[in-house]
Amino acid sequence: MNAPGELKRQHVIDPEICIRCNTCEESCPIDAVTHDGNNYVVKFELCNFCNDCISPCPTGAIDNWRRVAQPYTLEEQFSWDTLPPDTSPEVAGDDDLPEEVQRITDIATQGQGGTAAPPWSAAHPYLNLYTLARPAEATVAGNFRLTAADTSNEIHHIVLDFGPTAFPVLEGQSLGVVPPGVDDAGKPHHIRLYSIASPRNGERPDYNNLSLTVKRVTADRDGNPVHGIASNYMCDLKKGDKVKVVGPYGASFLMPNHPGSSIIMICTGTGSAPMRAMTERRRRRMGLKEGGELWLFFGARTPDELPYCGPLMKLPKELINVNLAYSRLPDQPRQYVQDLIRERGEDIARLLKDENSYIYICGLKAMETGVDEAFADVCRGHGMDWSQLLPVLRAASRYHVETY
Repeated sequence: MNAPGELKRQHVIDPEICIRCNTCEESCPIDAVTHDGNNYVVKFELCNFCNDCISPCPTGAIDNWRRVAQPYTLEEQFSWDTLPPDTSPEVAGDDDLPEEVQRITDIATQGQGGTAAPPWSAAHPYLNLYTLARPAEATVAGNFRLTAADTSNEIHHIVLDFGPTAFPVLEGQSLGVVPPGVDDAGKPHHIRLYSIASPRNGERPDYNNLSLTVKRVTADRDGNPVHGIASNYMCDLKKGDKVKVVGPYGASFLMPNHPGSSIIMICTGTGSAPMRAMTERRRRRMGLKEGGELWLFFGARTPDELPYCGPLMKLPKELINVNLAYSRLPDQPRQYVQDLIRERGEDIARLLKDENSYIYICGLKAMETGVDEAFADVCRGHGMDWSQLLPVLRAASRYHVETY
C-alpha cells in the first residue's frame, strides 16, 4: 500500500444494481469502461473523470467512487458481487495538527470555548490526509473576482481541481496553502488556512473540485499598508496553475445532517465561505425536503463589497431567509449583523428554543462581542437568559464559532 498522502480517487461501478446495458461503455469517449461475462468495470489508468457516462446510466450504478491508496485492478473489479466498503484511511485528528494550523485554530475557536464536538448528525470528516511532507497538488480551474473593480475590498472565488487525487471535504472544513518561496529570514512561508466555499460534492458536482473565497490583503486592520503573502499569491493565480494543498482540517464547524435541522449563519466578508458551502448543499437537496430553516445574517460595508451578493439574491425564498447589513451606505445609518439579529428577535428566540437549530459564526473576531450582545438582548426580551443558555448550546454542539 502507498502512503496515505498518495490517496487516489477511483471510479467504480456497483455490480449489484448494474443491469449490463452497455450504456456506460458506449458513452465513454476514451474507452475507459470495459466488461467481461460478470461485470462492467472502469480502467483506473484511463479514466479522466469526464463524467460523460454518468447521466446516461439508467440505474446510477456508474456513479460510485472510492478513495484508495492502491487502485483496484480490473481482475479485482471483475470478481466483485458487491462494491467493497469505502475504507479510506484517516491519518490524524485535530490533536495531530501542524503547529501553525493548531495556533490558528486555537485563536479561531476561542469564541466557542475552544475545540468543540460537531453536531451529532454531521457526516464523518477526513482529516490531515495531506501534509507539508506529502501535499496534494491541485490545478486552478478558475479565478474570478467577486467584488466590484472600483472597490478596495478585492475578494476572489478560486476553483481548485484535484483530478485523480482524492481530497474529500465537508461543509465547514478548511484546507491549507503554503505559498512558494521563503520569507525575509530565508524560511518557508507559513500555512494559510482557507475555509472551503463549496459543498461536499464539489463546486461542479462530482468533478472532484472545490472552491475558496480569498481576500487580497493590502493593508492591516488599522489601514497601514501590508502585503499579504498568501492572499496575493492566491488572488494572482491563473487558470492552469498548480497549487500545493494540505489538509483537510476541521472536525467541529460541520453542518447537521438530520432532517428538520435549522441553521443560523452569521458572517462578514470571506467568513461567508462555509456559509455558501452549507447553503449550496441545502439548495442541491431541496427536492428531498429534508432540511429545516436556513437563516443568513451577512455584513459588508456596501453591496459592491459583499461577495456572492448577486447569487444570494437569486436563491429561492423557501430555501433561505437572507438578511444583509451594510455599514457604509451613503446617507444611511451604519448597520451591522447584530442589528439585524435584534430586528428578527422573535424568530431568533424561537430558533434558540428549538433543539434542532444550530448557530455558525464566521468572520472577523471583532464581530463576536456585538453578536453575543445581540443574542443576550433577544433572550432578555423573550424570557431567556443568554448567560445560562450559551453553555447549553455549546454542550449540545449547537454553537460554533470560527473568527480571525
